[in-house]
Amino acid sequence: MSLAVVASRALYGFQAQAVKVEVHVGPGLPNFLIVGLPDAGVRESRERVRSALACAGYEFPAGRITVNLAPADLPKDSGRFDLAIALGILLASGQLVLPTGEKSHGKSGQSSRQGGAARSMALEIRDTVFVGELSLTGELRSIKGGLAIAMALARESPGINLVMPEASAGVAAQVPGVVVYSARTLEEVVKHLRGLDTLQVAAPVSHPALEHTACLSDVHGQEAGRRALEIAASGGHSLLMCGAPGVGKSMLAQRLPGLLPPLGVMESLEVAALHGLAGQDTPPSSVPPFRAPHHTASSAAIIGGGAWPRPGEVSLAHHGVLFLDEMPEFQRPVLESLREPLEAGMVSIARARLSCSYPARFQLVAAMNPCPCGWAGHPRRACSCTPAKVEAYRRRLSGPLMDRIDLHVALSSPKGGWLNAQPGESSGVVRARVLACRERQIARQGCVNAHLDAAALRRVVALDDASSRVLAEASERWSWSARVVHRLLRVARTLADMRGVDDVTLEDMAEALQFRPGWAG
Repeated sequence: MSLAVVASRALYGFQAQAVKVEVHVGPGLPNFLIVGLPDAGVRESRERVRSALACAGYEFPAGRITVNLAPADLPKDSGRFDLAIALGILLASGQLVLPTGEKSHGKSGQSSRQGGAARSMALEIRDTVFVGELSLTGELRSIKGGLAIAMALARESPGINLVMPEASAGVAAQVPGVVVYSARTLEEVVKHLRGLDTLQVAAPVSHPALEHTACLSDVHGQEAGRRALEIAASGGHSLLMCGAPGVGKSMLAQRLPGLLPPLGVMESLEVAALHGLAGQDTPPSSVPPFRAPHHTASSAAIIGGGAWPRPGEVSLAHHGVLFLDEMPEFQRPVLESLREPLEAGMVSIARARLSCSYPARFQLVAAMNPCPCGWAGHPRRACSCTPAKVEAYRRRLSGPLMDRIDLHVALSSPKGGWLNAQPGESSGVVRARVLACRERQIARQGCVNAHLDAAALRRVVALDDASSRVLAEASERWSWSARVVHRLLRVARTLADMRGVDDVTLEDMAEALQFRPGWAG
């Protein structure tokens, strides 16, 4: 009677929870049982492991095999436990004998059920985590979430070894603090553990550097829109643009990532890991992500969901931009579901089977027409909508959601026409100012202004009497909530930082108020 323990990992949202694969091989009628809340993909490991062991030249034990995936109350999915289960069976059946040393240790227990001296020994492979799906021939196939697993190990157990399939090891090796070994077959892993051969340490996969090619100089005219875009980039603020069709709302939104600072190493890995969990193999990139879901997208597609919750668009836009074109055309529940991640930078998904969380720190950029037909207020096109239709169209955006959008700007066509409009500054010139402004904010408070809480906001914004009076009068006239006032103060703080001054002045407050029209609440 033998017991073996092999370490593996289970994906739980963006987290990779530690799992001990306990394998017991004992006498009895032949049976292979997996317990510990496995789903169908994990239960099917029995046949994959059985065939892989036979094809690799090992004997499948004829007795009763029990595999426990601990902790037992954590749901397990996919075939990433195949490798750990196969190694546990080989250890428990005595077909894999580890070299004497620090890689294994035994835990002995005395059985006194019948007063005998039966002794059981638990063998455990220490300081190594095994993840990988086996084919019927013993080859290791790529797994989903390898980058997320490596990042979790780097946070919780730096310096630990990770053995995974060759197809997934190169991406996971980009995470600092984890030694990733690349394996092609089960036999290679067994030889490595026996000391007969050594697995190759995976080399980080190098990807060509990507650049954001959309330049702000492509936008002719639209000084108000360009100014709002620079403010949004400088302080990390959310932005809503309202204007007639073809006025340039989408062009401006698509150029926001080119104004943002490049992602750091860990930020780019987080983004790539989230895309990997969603089934999108996106290589790490320093370019902030830009997501533009269609207005027919469901709540599960935007927020995330499913029987096994997957990240949605708000998480795929983490550290980047989420662009909602034709915002009023989105379903009302979809728009209302954005309120929590806009405030918390995190989205929690609760399902009957499990609950999990995904990061969702994104910049929201939205665009809308002034009315259903799009021509309300246009100097040369007549609007065919009744006032009731216009009001109903704007009411599709609730007050609480509008409160959470920092900048509201109305766009119009250039008076002289698009052909006569002069191109503005390039993205590189504007990005230099944005980077300088953000560096000032990070040095002062450790984050951009859009992420300031109420206590920090009071420390960094001290209004003079004139600014306080103007803000109080506007707040009283439009009955603004405290949330709106706080967001106005954050925008004013960003405007002062853009000018390179320490104090928020009446000039900054007056410009901030221009981006909060009365109809926006």
